Amino acid sequence: MRAPAAAMIGCSVLALCACAAGPNFERPAAPALLDYHGPGDRPAPANVQLAPSAATPQQWWTSFGSDELNALVAEALTRNQTLAEAEANLDQARAAAAATAGGALPQANTQASAVRERINTQAFGFTGFPSPTISLYSLGGSVAFDFDLAGGRRRAIERDEAKAAAQQARVDAAYLTISGNVVQQAILIAGLQEKVAAQTDVLASDQRVLDMVHRAIRAGGQPPAAANTIEAQLAEDQALLPSLRQQLAEAQHRLALYLGRAPSAAPDTQVTLAALQTPAHIPVSLPSELVRRRPDILAAEADLHAATAQIGVDTAALYPSLALNASLTQGAIDPNEIFSSASTGWSVGPSLTAPLFHGGSLRAQLHAANAAQRASLARYQETVLEAFLQVSDVMQALANNQDLVAIQQRAVDTANANVRNTRFAYENGAGALRSLVDAQRQAMRARLAQVDARSAYYQSMAALYVATSADWHAHAP
Repeated sequence: MRAPAAAMIGCSVLALCACAAGPNFERPAAPALLDYHGPGDRPAPANVQLAPSAATPQQWWTSFGSDELNALVAEALTRNQTLAEAEANLDQARAAAAATAGGALPQANTQASAVRERINTQAFGFTGFPSPTISLYSLGGSVAFDFDLAGGRRRAIERDEAKAAAQQARVDAAYLTISGNVVQQAILIAGLQEKVAAQTDVLASDQRVLDMVHRAIRAGGQPPAAANTIEAQLAEDQALLPSLRQQLAEAQHRLALYLGRAPSAAPDTQVTLAALQTPAHIPVSLPSELVRRRPDILAAEADLHAATAQIGVDTAALYPSLALNASLTQGAIDPNEIFSSASTGWSVGPSLTAPLFHGGSLRAQLHAANAAQRASLARYQETVLEAFLQVSDVMQALANNQDLVAIQQRAVDTANANVRNTRFAYENGAGALRSLVDAQRQAMRARLAQVDARSAYYQSMAALYVATSADWHAHAP
């Protein structure tokens, strides 16, 4: 009967080792959605194409056709400190996972010592005997192996590997975010530079009108007070320029930060709105596919996986653990005798440990793990909804900004024609000075609004790439 009993015990141990405590992770189901539009939303622009498995270009920023923009992104991807931190955190997470996995293997140690020791004979009840001083030499090793009966260590490995996967997704998300920040910042700078140039042109136009009025005053065609209106308008327009220059400086400093530079080394970018191309096609994955590929969603999913595995770790702590330990020690007071058989000591055997009383702490830890898993699930679902919200908002912004660019272009054309007509009328004595000033004000506002519209259009296009470039891994531009 002993052999069958031993076999049954062995089978039981193998069965326990084959399973792991706690629930197995199940990937959340993808939402059955076919679009990002809400009730009343405008359709996507013609160049935005929804597809079940859209493949966004890995270097998506090249779609704008700007070599300088490409160079800025390439520099940011190699020098940005946020990316350096994310990469270091990934190395740390991978090392932690490797350390946990290493703990599942047999653990072997060796030790050696040489000590000088005085033996207290009085402590052993020997009176009248001197206490000798001896040297004690020892050399040995030990091996231990945890059978991981409840699978707690396997769940810990699963947890730490999931954490490493989450950090990898965060690295991908960081690359995507930084590339998007650089592109949008470069577009913002291009727009501000164009607005500074437009405002400078306005000041030059104001000065031309003022010179024209002064000539009319000297000729007796206008009273001296006629220059007051133009001078006031010139001062008002001059006051707008410092604010634009401040915005431009701050934008350039922010771009320098993205590039890993100090503000004093900010690049003198030559990206212009006029040189940017509008991509002919912007592929966008369907919602059900986006949740399987967008980095921030994948990071939230891996966090949920890690939280689920932690339940197994804390569940396994409630069950007994079985380990096998062995040690061998050679010890002698004479180093020449340390390897003799008489100096050998060894031990080998299993050890079984079972929790008996921990004041409810183990159950409390398991309860906390379950609560953390529910919180991770809620964060995952919120991340998915936020992603859909971002894509929906950006698609609407792109559609509306596209219309706004066309409208503002018509406004600029009309305002410029009005300026030409009123100036011609005024120079030929058929128009009023106030009409000319108002026409120039309208043209200035239209031009600045057009710059804002074009800048917003390209920025929303970049934001759509960032929001939907789910399959992008940009470690080498």
